Formats: sequence, structure tokens, C-alpha cells
Amino acid sequence: MKKVAIIGAGASGLLSAIFCAKAHATNKAAFEADVDLYEQNEKCAKKILVSGNGRCNITNRDINIDDFFSQNPLFVKDALHAFGFEEFKNFTSGIGLALDVKEDGRAYPLSNEAKSVASLFTNYATSLGVKIHTDSKITDIQELLGRYDAVIVATGSQAAEHLGGNDDGLKFAKEVGHTIVPTYPSLVQLHLSSVAHKMAGAKIEGEVTLLINHKKDSTCRGDILFTNYGVSGFAVLDISQRASTALMNYEAVDISVNLLPNFNMQKLSAHISKVAQEIPGFSILDILTGLIPVKIASSLLSSLDVPHAMNAKEIHTKLAKKIANQILNWRFEVSDTHGFRHAEVSGGGVDTLEINPKTMESLKQKNLYFCGEVLDVLGRRGGYNFAWAWASGYAAAKDITKF
Repeated sequence: MKKVAIIGAGASGLLSAIFCAKAHATNKAAFEADVDLYEQNEKCAKKILVSGNGRCNITNRDINIDDFFSQNPLFVKDALHAFGFEEFKNFTSGIGLALDVKEDGRAYPLSNEAKSVASLFTNYATSLGVKIHTDSKITDIQELLGRYDAVIVATGSQAAEHLGGNDDGLKFAKEVGHTIVPTYPSLVQLHLSSVAHKMAGAKIEGEVTLLINHKKDSTCRGDILFTNYGVSGFAVLDISQRASTALMNYEAVDISVNLLPNFNMQKLSAHISKVAQEIPGFSILDILTGLIPVKIASSLLSSLDVPHAMNAKEIHTKLAKKIANQILNWRFEVSDTHGFRHAEVSGGGVDTLEINPKTMESLKQKNLYFCGEVLDVLGRRGGYNFAWAWASGYAAAKDITKF
């Protein structure tokens, strides 16, 4: 009887527990397993439950190694090849969990509920004989290695500490001699050092360009939400990985916000001038309110020192162009991220040069495995981090149960 301990009942921990126990259930003569799954929280899968605003973007149909960030970028290749989208889809189909795959490749449970995923995975693990120990925080990795034939560290990262995020896995890794790549928050909101708080609560579909040391780095389109500390929204989350690493390296970080990406300079300035001519009773704030939320319009005019009550008759061509330029290219200095607590995931982690890419086994400590977010692997937004959790959890379980 092989005894297996798994630390962390999140995505990678649950899946690795299932496949360790499943090998026992289907190949009793060849492999026997006693699987203990330790979870520090009072219930399993807390991050699954809140993912995708409760809908759970469970994976992505179009998985490529270029969708992942790591100091060792090729590390993910073997695991994702062995347990990619089709393999995961076959697995979920086998437990009755149907997927709804969107045109852009993002996959959700057909139920549209994250709790369906958490419940089915947990109950399936239990049905296979996995013993789940909740409210059980592991602090001594050596003691566990002494009691079990194999130990999987699936503790996640420091992200979302209110859901149990911590650096326990990194401490375990250090204890057996692993190198830790510096960690940073990702898929996280950004702090701005100017007038953003005056627009708190205002939201718009736009485009955000990230500038590193005053040079264009990347551009993302999506919703932009201004907050009392800075800016959030999908467009911001999508650039946050690069912004976070640049801040960590003390580089100059700015963003350029395009509030109306479907306009160009000529079209927008002409629109402002035309409305000003046709409705002379309007103020400049009235004109902009027809284009962008009033809170944003008000702050934008203040940033240009243009009086909100300026009459349309006073708006000349040069001013219309100046206002249009600010709408299409409003620059803000990024002072910080909103931190690990508010981040969906974390970059950095256990150096993957010290991990077997086919099995997730430590090259420093035999029979010790690391999977999921504790490793220096970070996916883009869109189900990629879950895809890595499933693939790495499967790789560890497959190696442990080989015969």
C-alpha cells in the first residue's frame, strides 16, 4: 500500500488526489494507494468557488506555451501536452461535468456555476477513497515525508490571502534546498498616482497601453474601472503581469488610457466641434457627457484645466483637438499594484529548473512533488492558470502511480 499526502485541496491538489486514487480504484492488483488530502481551510476549493465571478473559467481550448510566464518558459510543455484541453474535457465528461466552450476558447461549466466544479471534484475524490482533512494546516514537511511514500505540495501562492493564500509551499521548498524565484502579484489592479480617485466607480470599455521606461510594452482592450486607489477591469488585469514585474525591478511604469478606441483623432475632434456648433447652449461638459461617463469627463477636463461650464461657443478647433487627444491618450503614472491580497494569482515561485518537467518531482528531494501555482509558472487570464493546475497535478499523480 503506497501512502500519498497532498497539501492543499485547490485545483491541482484535488485533481492529483483524484488520479492517485483513481489508479488504485481501476488497477487494484497493480497499485494500491492510501491518499490523504490536507486542506487548511474549513472547506475545499475556495479559489475555485470565487473564480470567474462565481462562474469558473475552468480551462481554455487553445492552450499554448506562449500563454505562460516563467523564467524557464519551456517547462510547461510536457505537462500540457500530456494533459491538455482534450484530456481534461474527457475527464470532466467522465464525471458528468459538461463544458461550455466559448468562441474565444474559454471554457466554463455548463451549469455556469463554480460551485458545480468544486462540489463534483470534492465528491468524486471522496467516492474514490480520498480522505480529506479540512482545518488541517501542515507546518512540518519533513514529518510528512517521513510518514508517506510520496508528498505533493499544492499549496498555491500568496495571492488572495483571504482565501488562504500563503507562502507555505515556498517555505517547504526552501527547507529541502530549492531556489525561489521572487514572487509578485498578477491579474491585479493598479495604483495610479494622480486623479483616478475622483472617478471612482466609473466604468468604460476602452484600451490600456502599458509603457515601461516610457516605451510601449503592450496594449489590451476591455473594460476599465476607475477606483479610489487607481484602476481595475479586464484590460488592466491583462497588462498587470508585466506592470508588476517592472515595478518589482524599479522601472518607470505608466499607462495610456484610450477611452474611445473606436474613434481616431480626426473623427473625435470633428465630433466635438460639430456638437459645439450645432448646440451653442451646451457646455463642454455636456458635450463630453454624450461620449464618456460624467465622472470621467469631469476629471478629464480638470486635468486639462478646462472649465466644466465653458460654453460651446468658446470651443475652437485647437481646444477640440487637445480634448480629443486626452480622451484617446490619457497618461497616468503607475505607483504600485493592489497587492497579493487582491491578486487572482502570483508569479514567481519554486524554480522550475529544479523540478522534473515530466513528473513535477523535486530534483532536490526524492518523492516530493510540486504542482500548480507554487511553481514559477503563471498563465494569462482566460483559464490558463487552471489549465496549468490540472496538467501539473495530473503529471505528479501519474508519476506516483506508475507501476
